[in-house]
Amino acid sequence: MPASASRSPAVELEVGPHTVRISNPDRVYFPSSGRTKLDLVKYYLSVGDGIVRALRERPCMLHRFPDGLAGEKVHQKRVPNGAPPWLQTVRVHFPRYGRHADELCVTQLAEVIWAVQMSTVEFHPWNSRRADTEKPDEWRIDLDPMPQCPFGTVRRVAHVAHEVLDELGITGYPKTSGGKGLHVYVRIRPDWGFADVRRAALAFAREVERRAPEDVTTTWWRRDRDPESLFIDYNQNARDHTIASAYSVRGVPEATVSTPITWDEIDTVDPRDCTMATVPERFARLGDLHADIDTVAHDLTPLLDWADRDEHAGLATPETPD
Repeated sequence: MPASASRSPAVELEVGPHTVRISNPDRVYFPSSGRTKLDLVKYYLSVGDGIVRALRERPCMLHRFPDGLAGEKVHQKRVPNGAPPWLQTVRVHFPRYGRHADELCVTQLAEVIWAVQMSTVEFHPWNSRRADTEKPDEWRIDLDPMPQCPFGTVRRVAHVAHEVLDELGITGYPKTSGGKGLHVYVRIRPDWGFADVRRAALAFAREVERRAPEDVTTTWWRRDRDPESLFIDYNQNARDHTIASAYSVRGVPEATVSTPITWDEIDTVDPRDCTMATVPERFARLGDLHADIDTVAHDLTPLLDWADRDEHAGLATPETPD
């Protein structure tokens, strides 16, 4: 029987001041493990403080699987009609297409659970907040291994990135991607637009590449990259580009989770061990390792000076991708 044909009695959950009705709670979302929609709800409840902190006040794209992983994946920007009146949204504009979207803007855990009720597995927030969606307050360092790049390379490059951040006096917060790479998030002052944040991210990536030329590439075209290299994907700082948030489950059979880690864990963590089944215990034991991420907002001026230096030396900044 297909997942869409499965029916089970709805359950109602009290989430903060709101009641969220979970329809078809026994629908299997992860066929290889038998984990259900209700299991997914319980997971997000278990990491509530962390997922809300990661999403708070940010426009958020939802990666939905209405029939579980066995069915099609839906990328949804717009909150559908019929959403509860307490659900928070933020309007973002897409000038290229002359359109706008009212996207989910999480302020409380009930909004996360509502999204899971709507078959959301992955949460992909913007790196800006609704106070000014055009001024990012988060710089994202995406260590993205090419197909033949071993995780040992990812670890080495993460240490180099940490070294450069330390020299800049910048605090970075690492996490697994839920895939084969690592992410590092940095809070920044919301004084610059997306183009400047991307320029700063590229300048940082080039500095890491200078220090680890055998491992790192910033080559623009994927076809031109060494398949054993690691690409520092500065494009994830472009407008309307999103990656899975901290504590987001990934839509893969193993139900891996994009999991905050410490710098000391870089050499020992196996991202495959960070799953919907294991992260709740880790969260209960360690708390949210990104709990202090909003303490300091850093200045991008030194990195923008690096970007100017590189451009004056003839290193072009590729155009922002669509």
